[in-house]
Amino acid sequence: MEAYDLIIVGAGPAGSTLAKALEDSGKRALLIDKQDFPRDKTCAGWVTPSVIETLDIDLRDYGNGRTLQPIRRFRIGMMGQQAVENDHGGVVSYGIRRCEFDDYLLARTNTPKKLGTPVKSITRKDGNWLINDAWSAPLLVGAGGHFCPVTRLVGDGPGSHETVVAAKEIEFEMTQEQAKTCEARGDTPELWFCKDLKGYAWVFRKGNYLNVGLGREDNHKLTAHLQDFVEAMQSAGRVPENLSGRFKGHAYLLYDHAGRALVDDGLLLIGDAAGLAYTQSGEGIRPAIESALLAAEVISQAQDFSATSLQAYGDAIADRFGHRESDKEEGFQVPEWIRMPLANTLMRSHWFTRKVVTEKWFLHQEVPALETHPDTPALKQVYQ
Repeated sequence: MEAYDLIIVGAGPAGSTLAKALEDSGKRALLIDKQDFPRDKTCAGWVTPSVIETLDIDLRDYGNGRTLQPIRRFRIGMMGQQAVENDHGGVVSYGIRRCEFDDYLLARTNTPKKLGTPVKSITRKDGNWLINDAWSAPLLVGAGGHFCPVTRLVGDGPGSHETVVAAKEIEFEMTQEQAKTCEARGDTPELWFCKDLKGYAWVFRKGNYLNVGLGREDNHKLTAHLQDFVEAMQSAGRVPENLSGRFKGHAYLLYDHAGRALVDDGLLLIGDAAGLAYTQSGEGIRPAIESALLAAEVISQAQDFSATSLQAYGDAIADRFGHRESDKEEGFQVPEWIRMPLANTLMRSHWFTRKVVTEKWFLHQEVPALETHPDTPALKQVYQ
């Protein structure tokens, strides 16, 4: 039995960021993931400059042999009407492929790893968590996404009581002919909102790679909505007629509607396992990174791993992302006044699609990059 101070289940951006942040803390961690890396990951795949800054990524190094698509414009519209295109005058985000991005982050860590290793059993003994009867630690961190096995141990766990957003997407490398005729441009992702504003679809080109998908809060209609969208985009020449591969699905929780507890005795959740995706856009990468860094500060300072000690992490999350409100409308948090007939007019407005939809909802430009030091409001209590 190998003993550690903590075991992190899930080696995606949240898990690998936490592992790296703890490398100089004196805490001995183990990273476990059911898949080998690099691995496919269902995700539209873009990161904002704040993520690049927070992770201290050298873009020249990252772009050497990996897909790095600068984004300068967005095309936004309601399905069935003309899109509005906005030029932001510079690079406001970067398109990445998750198979490359996640592998890059994981490779930067020196933390011991057990990849291609599903969690088959979790038991509690003498204040420690035993994983697969092979590794033990007093702290278990869930970083394995919505269905992470650790989530079953915290609060009510995943289940029918949760309002889950379901998405399907496909990413493939276009042939030369497909790339030549595809109307979608690499520096201009396209966002198409469903008419009822309960979800949106996207067409995102990254060089010769094309990512197409749709996410909605009512997954029983997801396939039909997706099929209608793809057919419309194919007719417009923005998506090739013959798609290579198959659509893959995933699920996640929006922050304002996720009721998951974040901590318990010897347990802590980060990233999508904690239900931290931004409510307006469904983006999970930035919340995953920031939750991991906040968790690292709390873990490194904690006197023990009781729920009382770890609650500082839950408080830091609330300070950073806001307090969850149980009385908010379920699903994508589009304000009620936008769901009214006014939405059609707003979605044709350059000002609204740029200042509200893109810069506020999707890029979160008004929120500065996370800084983790004693004066950070979200962490002051940790250092007191």
